[in-house]
Amino acid sequence: MVLTGVQLLTGFLLTLPFQQRFSELDGGLRWLYLATVGCSISATAMLTAPVALHRLVFRRHMLQWLVARSHHLTLVGLVLLGAAVSGVATMIFDVMAGGKAGAAAGAATMAAWLMLWVGLPLMARRGTRADVI
Repeated sequence: MVLTGVQLLTGFLLTLPFQQRFSELDGGLRWLYLATVGCSISATAMLTAPVALHRLVFRRHMLQWLVARSHHLTLVGLVLLGAAVSGVATMIFDVMAGGKAGAAAGAATMAAWLMLWVGLPLMARRGTRADVI
């Protein structure tokens, strides 16, 4: 699910500069776009890398190495995906409702992702009932 989603997000982001209204974006939003598309492209690379690693080391008795590297690549990919989605939310709200709404949307998106992807797993690891939230 995540892999398909990040690939679609990256594809859509790559088409934005070719839209007529893209030239209307101010310099700050253009830099935000570049950072967002960079995060999305990097997330796509990180989240697809474990598949390539698996193909290249298949049946070479490197399972522990493969699992450890895949784990780290996936974590980095998820962080980059969170940054990309936050950037997209910021851009959309900024264009539609102004800079303050964009900043609020980006911050709220990042806070939600941190709570769900960091806070909840850390609670579960401590033995706290994670389903209380």
